[in-house]
Amino acid sequence: MNDVIHKNERDFTDGNLLKTFVEIADCKNLTLAASRLNRSQSAISVQLRKLEEELGASLFLRDGKGMSLSPSGEKLLPAARRSLAELAGIKSLFSEPLNGRIRVGIPEDFDEGVLEKALSDFRRSNPGVEVVATSGCTAGFADAIRADRLDIAVCSAVTTVPGEVFREQQAVWAASETLNLKAGDPVPLAIIDHGCWLAELPKVSLDQQGRAYSVAFACTGIMSQKAAIRAGFAVGVIYQDSVEEGMKILTAKDNFPSLPKFKRSIFIGDNAPQDLAEAMADAIRRAI
Repeated sequence: MNDVIHKNERDFTDGNLLKTFVEIADCKNLTLAASRLNRSQSAISVQLRKLEEELGASLFLRDGKGMSLSPSGEKLLPAARRSLAELAGIKSLFSEPLNGRIRVGIPEDFDEGVLEKALSDFRRSNPGVEVVATSGCTAGFADAIRADRLDIAVCSAVTTVPGEVFREQQAVWAASETLNLKAGDPVPLAIIDHGCWLAELPKVSLDQQGRAYSVAFACTGIMSQKAAIRAGFAVGVIYQDSVEEGMKILTAKDNFPSLPKFKRSIFIGDNAPQDLAEAMADAIRRAI
């Protein structure tokens, strides 16, 4: 029998390389990905290089702003996520099933697909766990955890956030492609109004610029806000990766002020059931 193994016949890599690839894709930054993986930056650089050599493809484009997926990386990402989910499912076959109750805080401004995936994946992997989920403004989540009303939550802020930062998202002005505003026109705003920074940010930013505005649409969830934006009824502040087809981003060229990046963190309470909380944290990270 011929013992020679051709390159295209070799067994594919283990899941650790795929996990590193997915983390870098999510973070768009080697340093942040290394922190999340509890590895050195040089170690994950070696893993990425090994994966690229195995596949014979460059997976990322690098520039001064960070790292973005190449066409090959875009092709690999969904398959890598599926493979990691399948590996986690295999591991769970031989693990003691988790039981108990977990209380989780989910941001109101999370994309509905992320929320659905995180909760459904957790439920599928941990059918014996009772999940009590609260969706709302993240401003009160940290206090709710400290007061033992929540076990784990995703928190958001421009500056300091409690817990482990796992993502940064750029806020942008979004409008329908059909909406045309003149330079002197008041800006009709669509805001998510539940008493936190998300409602105040567009108003404060326009006040600082000295541009007039009116609140044309107030709601309590991102789905309603997006509907008002798509309809050409109002301009809203959303995350850049939430911009949909038919929307455009308004910038300084359109006489709109710049907006900050927001940090997302996973905050776990000291009294939380740690095994359940870590499993929920993993489900949230995989959903992003």
